[in-house]
Amino acid sequence: MTITEQLEKAYTGAVYDVMREMGHPDCTLPPDIRPLDPELPLVGRIWTCSGRIDTSVSDDESLLSRTGMLSKAPADSVIVCQPNDSTIAHMGELSAETLKFRGVRGYIVDGGNRDSDFILRLKFPVFCRYYTPSDVVGRWKLETMGEPVVIGGIEISTGDYVVADRDGVVVVPGAIAEEVAAKVGEVIGTENELRKMILGGMDPQEAYLKYHRF
Repeated sequence: MTITEQLEKAYTGAVYDVMREMGHPDCTLPPDIRPLDPELPLVGRIWTCSGRIDTSVSDDESLLSRTGMLSKAPADSVIVCQPNDSTIAHMGELSAETLKFRGVRGYIVDGGNRDSDFILRLKFPVFCRYYTPSDVVGRWKLETMGEPVVIGGIEISTGDYVVADRDGVVVVPGAIAEEVAAKVGEVIGTENELRKMILGGMDPQEAYLKYHRF
């Protein structure tokens, strides 16, 4: 079973608990980065990109920059974008449909989204900070692909992993992802046993003392 397959059986709370216990509590992205569709969790290996506002670029230059990212994004990855902007949308319907068709798992951006109804119907997971109809044309340029980015003080590199759901977004460094995935499986098994004991009548404090988890 791959790391992604293991993490798909988990949820952000369990992954965070394991990361904290391993000495990595600073692993969550800002809580205002929310799922467009809370029913769609997103798990996978990260591929990063970043850009910035540049009003000197032509419409063609900005769209060539954008479509260049769509061309390079690896299949089976989760794109994490740092747009360095809080004014325009950095995901829309054609981009989402293109990425889904090319096998990308989903998109997380420290910025905006538009065409939300279309993307909801498409069932393509998007996590974003705000919504606006204003787009990138002639105003924004991609600068890096595959290079580390920082969101909310968390450094994120291509090859890291992400687990995202309605509770938020947890980033797992690639160097410890295999260990985290294994430990998360153990934690979920223990929690299921704990739940069974409590629902069977065991006092919750006794249950905690037995498993040292709650």
